[in-house]
Amino acid sequence: MAIFQECPTCKKKQSNRHKECKACGENLDRAKRSGRVKFHIRHNLPDGRRVQKVVGYSLSDARAADGKRKAQKKENRIFDMLPESKITFQELTDWYLELSSVNRLKTFERVAIGIERFNESFRKRMVMDLRQSDLEGYQGRRLDEGITPRTIDMELSLVKTMVTKASDNDKVTEAVVKPFRVTKKLLKKGGNARTRTATVSEYLRILDHAANHVKVAVIIGYNTGMRAGEIFNLKWKYIDRDRGLIILPPDIVKEGKEKHVPINHYVGAALCAVPRVLFNDYVITYRGESINNHGGFQRGFKAACCRAKVPYGRKVDQGMTFHDLRRTVKTNMLKAGVDKVYRDTILGHSIQGMDRYYIVPTDKDLSKAMERYTQWVDLELKKGD
Repeated sequence: MAIFQECPTCKKKQSNRHKECKACGENLDRAKRSGRVKFHIRHNLPDGRRVQKVVGYSLSDARAADGKRKAQKKENRIFDMLPESKITFQELTDWYLELSSVNRLKTFERVAIGIERFNESFRKRMVMDLRQSDLEGYQGRRLDEGITPRTIDMELSLVKTMVTKASDNDKVTEAVVKPFRVTKKLLKKGGNARTRTATVSEYLRILDHAANHVKVAVIIGYNTGMRAGEIFNLKWKYIDRDRGLIILPPDIVKEGKEKHVPINHYVGAALCAVPRVLFNDYVITYRGESINNHGGFQRGFKAACCRAKVPYGRKVDQGMTFHDLRRTVKTNMLKAGVDKVYRDTILGHSIQGMDRYYIVPTDKDLSKAMERYTQWVDLELKKGD
């Protein structure tokens, strides 16, 4: 049994007796007085497992919890007091999916489905009983069912996130996270990365065979790199013609912060040709209604690709998806000589390293970068004609 303190600066755990952090030199006595030190208790189970639990920021609470654990161990009641000894994966799932932070996720439906796939095998299993061999067996069974390694890795990742959240909230101890942490992923990092880009010829053929609402979306996608969700959620009020910008609010952008996308003459002309619907503010509509789901939007793009004799689909050799237009834009911006900072900012990718603090592109900078890219597109389209 032991009490450990967590340094508020470097997050290193060390004995409660230390008055100064051995890693960074933080004065831990002073940090305790200001309530910034988090306390953990650690103990060994009879089966050899080491269990650690976060108690909080009170040393007296940590000592009380440590004393309680000592009494439980002495009376051989330690397993009765462990929360994970009584909770199944289904019970844990019910708790997790009811959390407001999980309910607000844009990917909530995908999360729920992924965990349910896992629960088809482990629904009644006690969380504490799961071992690495169980997860490796699950991987093997899913592969035999013809499920892709990417999907299997995603399912286990979703369950690992759920178990980690439960550990952070003292529903289970940290020991139950270990099987997920030590189980290797089936897919190597970057092993499933797509490299497909659209040629100028394919882009022009798709435009020739696309329905009007799909054609506008393809033009916007090919010239700005906007995501499909950003395009079918685009509203007229987001378009600032005076500044030549599309200003996307945080709630429809994946990165969760406002994004400014410059409008070039191709996008400007496409927007001018779109008739405005009186009873809603969406730019991309079908029969007067907004396209409020990703599936309907992709079906229109698939039909255009099929008519244009362009292979479609992730599982098809050299198949195209709408998201590949986003990769096409960034690749073409590189060819056009657009600086990396401007490429990342326009597409909404985070700026890496210290540049994120010291480089702040203005709307004028982004418009100039878009102009350079558009000049390159002009020349390529002329060649395509």
